[in-house]
Amino acid sequence: MDSSLGAVLRLVAAGEATTRSEIARVTGLARSTVSQRVDALRGGRLVVEGRPVRSTGGRPPIALSLDPRAGAVLAADLGATHCRLAVADLSGIVLGEQAKALDIAQGPDVVLSWLRIQFAEMLAATGRPAAEVRAVGIGVPGPVEFSTGTVVRPPIMPGWDAACIPGHFAEHYDAPVLVDNDVNIMALGEASARDTARELLLFIKIGTGIGCGIISRGTVHRGADGAAGDIGHIGIRDADHVPCRCGNVGCIEAVASGSALVRELAEAGLDARTSQDVVSLALKGNPIAARSVRVAAARIGEVVAALVNFHNPSTIVVGGALAPLRDDLLAGIRAVVYRRATPLATRALTIEASRLGERAGVVGAIQLAHQHVFSPPGLHQLLSRRPVAGRNSQGRS
Repeated sequence: MDSSLGAVLRLVAAGEATTRSEIARVTGLARSTVSQRVDALRGGRLVVEGRPVRSTGGRPPIALSLDPRAGAVLAADLGATHCRLAVADLSGIVLGEQAKALDIAQGPDVVLSWLRIQFAEMLAATGRPAAEVRAVGIGVPGPVEFSTGTVVRPPIMPGWDAACIPGHFAEHYDAPVLVDNDVNIMALGEASARDTARELLLFIKIGTGIGCGIISRGTVHRGADGAAGDIGHIGIRDADHVPCRCGNVGCIEAVASGSALVRELAEAGLDARTSQDVVSLALKGNPIAARSVRVAAARIGEVVAALVNFHNPSTIVVGGALAPLRDDLLAGIRAVVYRRATPLATRALTIEASRLGERAGVVGAIQLAHQHVFSPPGLHQLLSRRPVAGRNSQGRS
């Protein structure tokens, strides 16, 4: 299926082009081609015509809009101890969203059964039947084989190794289930909140662990096997005596992550049990906590500087549980990056804090689902399921 069909649907859904002439101007497509694409979307009951809009002369153009019942997507950002869930329509409007406590260590059967119940309740609350779900986007705190949605040897998800997440939803939704690691979907979310002309964005998550999501021209770069961005296990200087949970020593995650700082502050006699405790102590001006954060920032900055020299990103976004420590954490990372990376790689570089905060993951999961729906394979699947105007259709839509 031609990719221009998805481009037309995206423009109409976002309200960026709502007449045939506007679509032709934005896409560069011939008007005859635009009419063909619009007719196909109308026939699939994805786009509807409205009233004529004001014209400066000639025949008034007809306004186009997304069919309100074109469908919805489900999104979930699953963390180790919490999650955020959402239902959104195909235009990106969030119809319902909620944050919940979660224990990922309960395993896939318990957690995903619970998630199905939550999705069903949210769909009912928003008046959307399960048959209108067009895609499901899910982020998890561990490595994922994206092509199959299978979790692969996750360090903080006991019992999840080899769990195929889409299989848990196959009997409940006639829709694809897309699964990625949480850092990638956070990166997608942050990219959606920024100027789309910025071509390369790195999202650095600093929480219990450290990871990086890479967005290139709006798409997640996952590498050959889905392992791209696993920067937490890059070795650093002067730390080869510190063991890491991966089995190696000297990893940046072992000395500069939230869990590493918790261990360091607890050994110093402070009441620190979580990354949030580290943030609280530092914000209150505890000198031991503040110094530990500054040292961690400098170490992370060394790794990020290497990423800048290699990737030459236009934007770096810092998020995760330690992100509220902007003065010490973000400033420390910036200082090292601008000192260690090359002038050419940093002259137009922006390093900033997350704009979406705790919502970055669920917004990214919505984007992940939308990207599939608007892709040629996704549209082919969608149009083949949608009843053609003027015909009677039975069964699942």
